[in-house]
Amino acid sequence: MANMAQAIRMALHYGEKNLGVTDIFGEDVGAPLGGVFTATQGLETAWNSPLDERGIISTALGLGLAGDRCVAEIQFCDYIFNTIDLLKIGGNTLWCSNGQYNMPIVVMTPVGAGIRGSIYHSHSFDAWATRLPGWKVVMPSTPLDAYGLMISAIKDPNPVLFLKPKALLRVRGEELIPGEPSDEKELKGMIDAPIGDRSKWKARWPKLEEFEIPIGKGKIVREGTDLTIVSYGRTLPLCSKAAVELAQEGVSVEVIDLRSLYPYDWGMIRDSVRKTGRVLFVNEDTEVTNFGEHLSYRVTQELFYELMARPRVLAGKNLPGIGLHPNLEEASVPHLEDIVHEAREVLMEVP
Repeated sequence: MANMAQAIRMALHYGEKNLGVTDIFGEDVGAPLGGVFTATQGLETAWNSPLDERGIISTALGLGLAGDRCVAEIQFCDYIFNTIDLLKIGGNTLWCSNGQYNMPIVVMTPVGAGIRGSIYHSHSFDAWATRLPGWKVVMPSTPLDAYGLMISAIKDPNPVLFLKPKALLRVRGEELIPGEPSDEKELKGMIDAPIGDRSKWKARWPKLEEFEIPIGKGKIVREGTDLTIVSYGRTLPLCSKAAVELAQEGVSVEVIDLRSLYPYDWGMIRDSVRKTGRVLFVNEDTEVTNFGEHLSYRVTQELFYELMARPRVLAGKNLPGIGLHPNLEEASVPHLEDIVHEAREVLMEVP
């Protein structure tokens, strides 16, 4: 089974061969590295940009205005903050032009903790991203979802932010990407560049198939009746493990993978909360002005009289950064035991 980095790479290859992607670019995106996380190895249209985040986003906007489909990468989301004004322009172009100018670009960037990246390589960007009107925002938690969401992002006429959870990029999936070989070693031999001299290496791509996951559509990864947990990205697998642990105590937890932060699947959240009467939102972005707070607010506003307990948000600590030492990182973002504890708190609350 492919890992998430390989899945993204295969989706980008499909995009450049079948969906009109003209340029895939960013810092170290082209040969020989193929991206810090190897998500762009072997791609024909990949090239290296200068170390200039504003230049990367500006180039993407120009290509989009020219009608080209491109995928631009900001090497780590920690360095995307000095492009906020440009991202705002990208988001309002279609609206300001009264529909005359599409912006069919994808900006992808790795997000979150989990790789011991310390202060400058552990930021989250989901809350900031959802404050950029005009952008669609996705964050996968599995390789198959990463493949399907990237295909949808490339085809979309709107600008799409594709947030890659750093900690999940080397995690293998449980479902085959359409067209990938079932043997992991065979796939690696085909599309992973060798260590050492890569000057003559070329990827041998499997015969990949188109597979789309509609942007705005969540997924129920575990059904339940006592509590709804809504998450995405890195914390989603932790929520699934928490549901398994709580099941041993006789608690039935429904777990929703949001997949798209905007537009998000409100109908799925609403129907689940109506069924369980209790909801916990989990992500690793900082807890102040967290995206989960918006979801909690909407649940309270629209489903107040159907709730058995107040909605809760479990998020990262409101700190300037995440420390390098494992103890500091683990104390900064939610972990399995934190999710289980918070879920029990919600379940014990009496209306």
